[in-house]
Amino acid sequence: MENHGMVDITIIGAGPVGLFTAFYAGMREATVKIIDSLPEVGGQLTALYPDKYIYDVAGFPGIKAKDLVIQLHKQAQTFSPSICLNEQVQEITSKEDGTFKIYTSKGVHLSRTIIITAGAGAFEPRRLKLDHASEFEGKTLHYFVKQLDSFAGKQVLLCGGGDSAVDWALALEEVASNVTLIHRRPEFRAHEHSLTQLQGSSVTVHTPFELTDIIGNGGKVDQVVIQEVKGDNHSVLQIDEIIVNYGFITNIGPIKSWGLETTKNAIVVNGKMETTIPGVYAAGDICAYEGKPRLIATGFGEATIAVNHAKSYLNPKAKLSVHSTHLFATPN
Repeated sequence: MENHGMVDITIIGAGPVGLFTAFYAGMREATVKIIDSLPEVGGQLTALYPDKYIYDVAGFPGIKAKDLVIQLHKQAQTFSPSICLNEQVQEITSKEDGTFKIYTSKGVHLSRTIIITAGAGAFEPRRLKLDHASEFEGKTLHYFVKQLDSFAGKQVLLCGGGDSAVDWALALEEVASNVTLIHRRPEFRAHEHSLTQLQGSSVTVHTPFELTDIIGNGGKVDQVVIQEVKGDNHSVLQIDEIIVNYGFITNIGPIKSWGLETTKNAIVVNGKMETTIPGVYAAGDICAYEGKPRLIATGFGEATIAVNHAKSYLNPKAKLSVHSTHLFATPN
């Protein structure tokens, strides 16, 4: 296996939080490497919903996921970190001198500290539990949206009750011929502002309803049957495309065997973003602490905390934090 040289901070995960972590670590003049198992940077934003608008990033009333990734990648490259893609981290071990060996599917990396920003880990969608649903999957039944324009002029049914379902319904309103949103509970779990927008939109909403049958041939849906939950009302709808947003089943995989304290597929950290292994930190959706809101914006803040304490771990005399105005004479 190929061995790679020592760096100050290795970031495991090249999603939005990992990319910002690399940038901020560069600001602290640390040498940086990013490792990710996916073929592209951006994590779920790139892999699942590049055309979805993100609303919880400061400075952007709304920005498409793919555009946010482009900007974060550009920002991270300010300090030229090494980025290793298509490479899964399998094991980390501590050496006698306090540094780490990081074993991956392609080799061994050496690092003085580690910041884990692996998002929710490996993920797969919660699938529609209908006997013949698989006949339509990947054709007219979708669990995420890669290209919004592929639904142009279509009659679209969305199933789900969270932010993703509501956000997609609002986004698709502009391109689809009509959009229907169903949720098996009376109330949605989305942000209040999104629900206000939904009420003022042309999206047809049915609650509490669930999808009970798909009618079509050769993977092409023609009609669907929706049924009132705990009721007798049902409707047959003409539909071209179905999008199911029931969330994802996540698995942090090999991370569970690294000797870290975990809870519900997340790594337990303290207020310094420290894990139970000295020199190993975590930020973003992969980490857990009481009262944490699961937002990209939260992960960006956690990234700065993790980097600052990693820097202090590397050099106890280093300042715990710095201001960006001290590093750049003029904005880029």
